[in-house]
Amino acid sequence: MTERGQIGRLGALAFGLALVFAGLGVRLALLHLGPQEPLRRRIAATRRHEQPILVGRGRILDRSRHILAMDLTVNDVCADPQALLRDGYARFVGLHLARLLDLDPAWVMAGLNQPERQFFYVERRVRDDIAEEVRRLRLPHVWFRPVSARYYPHEHLMAHVVGFSNHEGVGSAGAEQRMDRYLRGRPGVRISERDGRGVELPSRRSLEIAPQEGANVYLTLDIHVQQMVERALDEALERTRAVGAWAAVQEVRTGRILAMASRPAFDLNRFNESDPEERRNRVIGTVFEPGSTFKAAVIAAALDLGVVTPEQTFDCESGLWMHRGRPLRDYSPHGVLTVADILQKSSNIGAAKIALEMGEERLERAVRAFGFGRPSGIDLPGEEAGIAHPRRNWSALSISRIAMGHEIGVTALQILNAVCAIANDGFLMQPSVVARVETPRGQPLYVHEPSVIGRPIRAPTARRMVELMARVTEPGGTGRRAAVEGYRVAGKTGTAQKPSRGGYAAGLNVASFVGVLPAERPVLGIIVVIDEPRGERTGGAVAAPVFREIAAEAVRYLGIPPSGEVELIDPAARARARRETEAGRDPGDAL
Repeated sequence: MTERGQIGRLGALAFGLALVFAGLGVRLALLHLGPQEPLRRRIAATRRHEQPILVGRGRILDRSRHILAMDLTVNDVCADPQALLRDGYARFVGLHLARLLDLDPAWVMAGLNQPERQFFYVERRVRDDIAEEVRRLRLPHVWFRPVSARYYPHEHLMAHVVGFSNHEGVGSAGAEQRMDRYLRGRPGVRISERDGRGVELPSRRSLEIAPQEGANVYLTLDIHVQQMVERALDEALERTRAVGAWAAVQEVRTGRILAMASRPAFDLNRFNESDPEERRNRVIGTVFEPGSTFKAAVIAAALDLGVVTPEQTFDCESGLWMHRGRPLRDYSPHGVLTVADILQKSSNIGAAKIALEMGEERLERAVRAFGFGRPSGIDLPGEEAGIAHPRRNWSALSISRIAMGHEIGVTALQILNAVCAIANDGFLMQPSVVARVETPRGQPLYVHEPSVIGRPIRAPTARRMVELMARVTEPGGTGRRAAVEGYRVAGKTGTAQKPSRGGYAAGLNVASFVGVLPAERPVLGIIVVIDEPRGERTGGAVAAPVFREIAAEAVRYLGIPPSGEVELIDPAARARARRETEAGRDPGDAL
């Protein structure tokens, strides 16, 4: 190679280097002397760090402050399949995790055998004690993510009223769903910058909005009364071999629900393992033909209209009456009965003749006035309106069938609320399960006040009707097994065949009993419904004893005397009254 060629190449190289350094110089000058704002914005965008500040849901408590739902910190167990396979630990780690977390080893190994993935959820929402066992093993490429999870300490208890929130923290049933806007709170946000390693720089925070904690929801339910009801239903299911059962306890003069239970039930902590039928709140979500419990509303309306008197007699046709060419039968044959006896002995024929005296228009008005055919408005999701066809759709037989609780569909709460209205001087109350909502600091956000939603009958009629219903649980009445020692119970039995295609299913029925006590001044209303009992199938035989069991325990626990003179009051007010009495002040205002 000639000397001239070498000089040429060196010159070209020098020229190229000069251009590179010239370009760098120009760029450096532009960076220091040119417009900086676009560059600053790009840098700030890459370093900007926006972090949500999560907040837990509020608690749900009963009226005595027993916690029914709360948030707990649990752990998600995570693993890095790529690293485990690379280091040869996949089988070792997978078998240990399957054993400790009670998982299918094949499923765990399949999850870890994914060389393209660097993240795998082995198990979500693991309790602290189990997570600690996993930690002790110091398994490679396994770590934990703390998360907030909803926890229900009483599992099945009050499941259908409390409800549950899903894994995303959204209320999806019961009070959790209806009160979700109060319970969920509001997450906060923090905006700052990160350094080159991605670590937040606290000194560069530009905005921080604190989270607003979820409010606490206090229910009207009493955990002890609820336990009484659920225990009684479980025993009834075992005894009658029924397919389902449900019950509710209500304060007569306020509409507050003290207990509401359905069977079958489910574990709130494992709600995703239950089926829709187990999750259905049958007290408000099952529509059934009530049978003879409906006669209480029909006869009360007839008395209030002055159509009949308690002493007026009707011929009950010895148990078989042909009305418009179709037979109407009584469970037990009777001859001439007074209106009072028609109610006590639950005569279908007598109730039908009373309804005919009322006429279709007035019977329809009475049905609507007692709240049938529309939701009661209770503060729970999933309430059914029931079925009360308009009069224009009635057949010639409808008036006689509706009078005995057929051709009409109701929920248990509708029947209970109607009977409580009779016991409450004719005032129909708004049922409720939410007593109040408070911030975590105790500031009230919502307080439920008892509300009257109608008055189907007058006070004198209501008091007379309670006396007539008290005869149902006395000797000669269909509800003798509902009697509670030391108390007078006013109530009504119901036995209705279940509808099927083309008629009614033979041998399948719904048995019920609804009543109030003490009859002298009713405080509690209770309804019990047994679905498809085996063996004895009447309301007086299978539902009335369950009523008695619940009522006998409830009046003792709540301290209700036989006269019913002492009102049920909020436990917090009772505690305040006790403290003020001990301090020498008049507790009257507290009550």
